[in-house]
Amino acid sequence: MNKKTLSIFYFLLIGVGIVHAQTTNWKPVGDKIKTQWAAQVDPAHALPEYPRPQMIRPGWQNLNGLWDYAITPKSTDETVPTSFDGRILVPFAVESSLSGVGRTVGKDSILWYRTNIPFSSKLKNEKALLHFGAVDWQCDVYVNGQKAGSHRGGYDPFSFDITPLLIKGDQQQIAVRVWDPSSDGPQPRGKQITNPHGIWYTPVTGIWQTVWLEKVPLSYIESTKNTPDVDQGTLTVSAVTQNAEAGDILRIRAWDGTLMMSEKEVPANEAAVLPVPNPRLWAPGSPNLYDLTVALVRKNKVVDEVKSYFAMRKISRKADAQGIQRMLVNDKFLFQYGPLDQGWWPDGLYTAPTDSAMYFDIITTRDMGFNMIRKHVKVEPARWYYHCDRLGMLVWQDMPSGDMGNKWEPRPGIMGVGTDKDRTSESESIYRREWKAIMDANHNFPSIVVWVPFNEAWGQFKTEEISRWTEDYDPSRLVNSASGGNFHEVGDIIDLHNYPAPAMPAPKIYGKDQVIVLGEFGGLGLPVIGHTWQQKDNWGYQTFKDSDALFGRYKGFIDDLVGLIRQGLSAAVYTQTTDVEVETNGLMTYDREVIKVPIKQLDAVHQKLYKSSLVQMDK
Repeated sequence: MNKKTLSIFYFLLIGVGIVHAQTTNWKPVGDKIKTQWAAQVDPAHALPEYPRPQMIRPGWQNLNGLWDYAITPKSTDETVPTSFDGRILVPFAVESSLSGVGRTVGKDSILWYRTNIPFSSKLKNEKALLHFGAVDWQCDVYVNGQKAGSHRGGYDPFSFDITPLLIKGDQQQIAVRVWDPSSDGPQPRGKQITNPHGIWYTPVTGIWQTVWLEKVPLSYIESTKNTPDVDQGTLTVSAVTQNAEAGDILRIRAWDGTLMMSEKEVPANEAAVLPVPNPRLWAPGSPNLYDLTVALVRKNKVVDEVKSYFAMRKISRKADAQGIQRMLVNDKFLFQYGPLDQGWWPDGLYTAPTDSAMYFDIITTRDMGFNMIRKHVKVEPARWYYHCDRLGMLVWQDMPSGDMGNKWEPRPGIMGVGTDKDRTSESESIYRREWKAIMDANHNFPSIVVWVPFNEAWGQFKTEEISRWTEDYDPSRLVNSASGGNFHEVGDIIDLHNYPAPAMPAPKIYGKDQVIVLGEFGGLGLPVIGHTWQQKDNWGYQTFKDSDALFGRYKGFIDDLVGLIRQGLSAAVYTQTTDVEVETNGLMTYDREVIKVPIKQLDAVHQKLYKSSLVQMDK
C-alpha cells in the first residue's frame, strides 16, 4: 500500500479528516442532567464529522479538542496571555458541562483560547484556511502571535487565510480572544441572558461549532450559490473565487447517482444555468437530492473542485377557491406542521454532544409526524440542515433576536399598535450584517423554505424595510416578517402566537394578501422527575400531572387545527420539541431520555392535519 493509498484509507477509516491525538483528564462538570450522548464524547475526537456538507474537499484537519483557556479582565490589551487557567474542550461553550469548565464570562471579561496544532508550513502551491463554524460573539484570531483577523457575529461561519503567518516546522499556534456581552449588548443572542429564568437560558460564550483547517490551491472556490427553478426545470449555480485568472472557467456538473444529467462551463465570474430534465422534486416524504460538482478550470486543467448537492424544490403562495392565500410546496398546498425547536442541550448548551444526537432530534420529530421545524432564534451548524435536507424536513429559519425593549401588540385584527424599536446605527449595522451572513451561509439548503427576520417584536425595527430587503435578497423563499410580532402589511406571511389553544388571524382581514399561520401555540408542560434541569420551580404554559392528560388536551388542539385549516390556516408551530432548562413544555425531556407522548400516537393524530390539506385551490 503506497503512501497516497494509505492516506486515503486513513481518511475513510475515521470518516472525518485528520485529528490530533490528545491525552487528558477531561470530564463533564456540574450536577445538571445530561444526555446519553455525553458519555460518547471523546476529547480526542470531539464532533469529528466533516462540518460543511455543501462544499466538500478531501484535504482538511479537524481542530476540535482540548485547548488552553483563560478568563481575564476586559481591557484593550490583545496580547496572548502567557499563563492559562486550564483546559477547555472545543467546540463546547465555556459555560457548558461538556466544555469541562462550566464558568460564566460576562461583559467585563475576556475568554482566551490557545492551542498548538501539528501542521507543516511547507505548502506546495497551496494556501491554509482556518475555519470557524461559529464563535459567540466578537473574536480576534492570532496565529503564531500575529493577528489573522477579527469577526463579529455569533451565528455565521468565517475563515482566515493564515498562510503568511505560518512558521517553519511542524507546529503552529492558534489563539482566540473572545468578548461576549450576552444580554448586556445589542447583538443577536437569541434566548441567552445573564440571569437565566423562565424562557431565558444560560449564556453561551466563545467557540461553539467546529474549528478546522483546510488546504486549498492558490486559486480556489470560496463559496457557491445554488438556486433551483422548478417552473423552468433549471438550476442556477454561481461561485465566488479567489485569485482566479483571466480565461478561468467554472465547470459545473449535476449528477443523479452515477449519471451526469447536465454540464455547463461559464467564465469564473458568471452564473451557469443547468437544465434538470424530468426533475424528481424534493418534499417531505420524498427528499430527492442530486449531487453537484463545481470546478475551477484553467487551460482545461482542474485547479480546484468542490462537491455538493442540491434539490429541485419550490415554495410559493397562491389564493385558494375562497380567495385565501395558501402556502404551497411544489405548487401543492401542504399544511406545514412542526415544533418550535430551540436547539439547546443540557450538557452542551448550543452544541449537541455528537452528530448522532443532533440527528436524533430531527428524525424523532419526523417520526412523530411533523413535516416542518421552526428553528427558533438560533442558527444551527451546517450538518443540522444537511440532515433536514436528506430526511425531508421543512425548516423555518429565525434570525436570532437581540436589542429588545419595544412595545408588543400580538392581537389579530389590530394593525400597527405595537412599535418598531429605535435602534442605534451600530445595533442596526450588526443586525443587517449578520442576517445577510446567515442567509448567505445557508442559502443552499433546500430544507429552508421560510426566513423569519423578527420574533415577537424582540428588537423588531424598520420592519417593512428589513422584510422587503429579505424578500429581494432571496426571492426563492417566503418571508415571515415578524412571527407573532407587530403586524405589518409586508412579507408573505401573517403570524399569530397564541397560548395554549390554537387560534388564527382573521382571514377576512389578512388572508387576501398574506398567508395565515399560527407561529406558536401549545406549551403543554409535564415535568418528569429525574429529568428536569432543577428539582422544583419548573415552568410550563399549562402543566399536567401525567402523559395521558397532556395527550388528551393535545388531541383536542389537533381537532381545533383541522377546523382552522378549513378556514384558511396554512401552518402551525407547536411549542416545543424538548424541555429547555426550567421550561418543561417539550414533547421530550431536556435530556431526551423520556418522550412524553408515544411517537406512534403523535404520528397517528397528526395525519388528520395533512388530510385537511386537500382544500379546493381553484375557483
